[in-house]
Amino acid sequence: MKKKITAVLLAASALLLSGCSSAPAVSETQSLVIPLETVSETASFYPVTVDGTKMEVLAVLDGSGNVRTAFNTCESCYDSGNGRYTADGTEIVCGNCGFRFTAEEVGVQTRRGGCNPYPITDENRTVTETAVEIP
Repeated sequence: MKKKITAVLLAASALLLSGCSSAPAVSETQSLVIPLETVSETASFYPVTVDGTKMEVLAVLDGSGNVRTAFNTCESCYDSGNGRYTADGTEIVCGNCGFRFTAEEVGVQTRRGGCNPYPITDENRTVTETAVEIP
């Protein structure tokens, strides 16, 4: 069930991210694999195409070295068409409202109903010594 929820969320997020390019193609039975060596304190964005739908996942290390992941889609600003995030040093910035936040706020819903990337939690991913795998 959790894999189906993740697939649905990936597809929904894709509606906003039609501009992604060079995305690895995956299907519902495959996973996005993010090498840990590419994840740092500055948010990185990983394009992926799921069943023909383009989207992005963001990954970042928090101050304790934990990997935080979310869809690159703002819960509040997505209707604007600009509800995607960019990295500005160690801060993450909403492309619509300009709200800024840190890695500690990625992967959790701290501002319910506010500017927030939709989290990909531990229940919906696997972190190994070398990679983050998101079904």
